[in-house]
Amino acid sequence: MLDIIKKAAIDAMHASNPMAVQIGTIVSISPLEVSLDQRLTLPEAFLIVPESLTRYEIDLSHVHKLSGSPDTEKALTNKIVIREGLAVGDAVILLRVQGGQKYVVIDKAVSE
Repeated sequence: MLDIIKKAAIDAMHASNPMAVQIGTIVSISPLEVSLDQRLTLPEAFLIVPESLTRYEIDLSHVHKLSGSPDTEKALTNKIVIREGLAVGDAVILLRVQGGQKYVVIDKAVSE
């Protein structure tokens, strides 16, 4: 009897598609698409991307007033990229959420 209950519990767990870690490849940025293998590409609607994997840039442009003069001088006129974000070809680590409807992009996968 106990074995039957254990088997039923295991079967129920497998049927619910528990979490799984997978590796994918970014195939498009806008809209975001990740290829898991040759037969499955995940569209943006299926992906949860943390802020740490998005592009982040700051604009530090400002103006200096020159000492003793009414003139001003622009400084740091370009934006500075702090984090590049995801790019086509990046390998990413995905965590499939239980049920398999959503995938959390955990991080980029790198190899040496």
